[in-house]
Amino acid sequence: MSERSALRSRLDALTREVVKFGAVGGAGVFVNFAVFNLVRHLTELPVVRASVVATVVATVTNYLGYRYFTYRDRDKQGRTRELTLFLLFSVIGLVIENGVLYVATYGFDWDTPLQSNVFKFLGIGIATLFRFWSYRTWVFRTLPARAAVESAESLLAAEPERRPQPYGSSPR
Repeated sequence: MSERSALRSRLDALTREVVKFGAVGGAGVFVNFAVFNLVRHLTELPVVRASVVATVVATVTNYLGYRYFTYRDRDKQGRTRELTLFLLFSVIGLVIENGVLYVATYGFDWDTPLQSNVFKFLGIGIATLFRFWSYRTWVFRTLPARAAVESAESLLAAEPERRPQPYGSSPR
């Protein structure tokens, strides 16, 4: 496999991952906004607390989507470790997402339903960048065997004169 086709393969894999992450994330955003607006309009909870409730519900939805759809081919050995890291990074994402809403609501007094939804959306966008990086890097890690397979494939695709020769044989 040439460097160019290896790069193309990596970009294709990353594109598929981003699309799957986006599909699950899109569903999570829908859940997040639906719960946020329902809680905000049906209860007396303050805006940021309603947002935290919605973020927690969306986080549970997203974990199921990421584990069983986006990253179903990733290492499943350490589920306790995976869930712990997922929750840790989700809490950081929750702080980022709701921090933006908090600053808009209490720092600038932008508290209409439209303003709250706009700043919640902005917070979700910023937090999503952090979540994508942290989930793919730390939570849903690539199986170690994948690197070995890719390395073996690149060796097999190498030009014959560049292939390592078995012990005791001479190059052709």
